[in-house]
Amino acid sequence: MTETIDLPDGRTVALDESTRDRVLGGVVVLEGVQVRDEPRIWDEIETVSTGYREQYAGMAPSTIAPLTEARDLYKSFGMDPSRHRPSSEALLRRVLAGKGLYRLNNAVDTCNLASLTFLLPIGMYDLDRVEGDVVLRAGREGEQYEGIRKGPVHLAGRLGLFDRRGGFGSPTSDSARTRVREDTRRVLAVIMATARYDRRQMQRHAARLATLFEGHCEATTTFTGLLGA
Repeated sequence: MTETIDLPDGRTVALDESTRDRVLGGVVVLEGVQVRDEPRIWDEIETVSTGYREQYAGMAPSTIAPLTEARDLYKSFGMDPSRHRPSSEALLRRVLAGKGLYRLNNAVDTCNLASLTFLLPIGMYDLDRVEGDVVLRAGREGEQYEGIRKGPVHLAGRLGLFDRRGGFGSPTSDSARTRVREDTRRVLAVIMATARYDRRQMQRHAARLATLFEGHCEATTTFTGLLGA
């Protein structure tokens, strides 16, 4: 476990002083990603969704124990998870409401499947559209980015991912600038949890995420690692 990770292309992903004692990240780098429709993954998502609907029937999401981890991550940054929901909780809420998940492309669907399975937020970014080194830190006053279909995402005081151009991700929503597109070939994924989260479990999550991308997106995994003291 470390506060700085060296990526295969020479860039780094780091935690700064505002996040070192609060965040554990599972970092995965994938290359050769093929973005397309992939019906097989919809069957996997439905299998997981059906299990959750049976397991948590009639329960309010706030009372579902596995969601506590992501909620506590938000609370550690002064965020109310009932107002600004972790992306993993938003996915589970759709499932429990019988709405199902949006079908976008195999890369996004794979990331959603992993987030739903782990019940942890996962940021997924086109690595070729991330500029320079990456740091996970608390946002400063006025920092924001354009979200995907959500307008501006405000980062002041909240956990965010930043490169030399500014913010591009958070546990709530990814940015339009670094989103995965049809021409995306390299992906950076970050699984986010509190610093107390079990390290071995996070390692298993990172390995599982990599396997899912290899199976559904023809990706090659070039790096997995943990970020957090």
